[in-house]
Amino acid sequence: MSDLPFILFSLVAAVAAIMVVTRAVAVHALLYLVVVLLSLAGVFFALGAPFAAMLEVIIYAGAVMVLFVFVVMMLNLGRSDRDRERHWMAPAVWIGPALLSGLLLIALCTTLRTIPPTAASDTMAPIGPQSVGLLLYGPYVLSVELASFLLLAGLVSAFHIGRNIRGTGTGEP
Repeated sequence: MSDLPFILFSLVAAVAAIMVVTRAVAVHALLYLVVVLLSLAGVFFALGAPFAAMLEVIIYAGAVMVLFVFVVMMLNLGRSDRDRERHWMAPAVWIGPALLSGLLLIALCTTLRTIPPTAASDTMAPIGPQSVGLLLYGPYVLSVELASFLLLAGLVSAFHIGRNIRGTGTGEP
């Protein structure tokens, strides 16, 4: 019975993730993605990692989703984009990635089955916010800065592509 919150959060995350990839309207997909991220925070909390759950809510469900919503609003996706995304939902388009994802899931399950259950708990220690901050802004500061540049490059690319799709940019429509 103690696994019930974990199971409920996991089911909500799985159903919401399916809704993310099947929605033709980008804003609806983003709202379902927020549900997925909040459910994952619940999964982390149910597993006994409240700090990871808090980071999930603050960083992903908060900051990254604000960035995504800003990009969608900036691109101003219209009816033609919705029709194009409906074409992507045809089975001929998604059956290959679905099969590859299934193979990855099988590989993950077999890998997790081979790990003894006590191996991870013996070597792991709780990590607090201070140690995370020291690691992020110590030896991993270059990785953190590269990730911020990657997000910025994605935002600029999305703006440029969206502007050219609309035919208002300097490139070809």
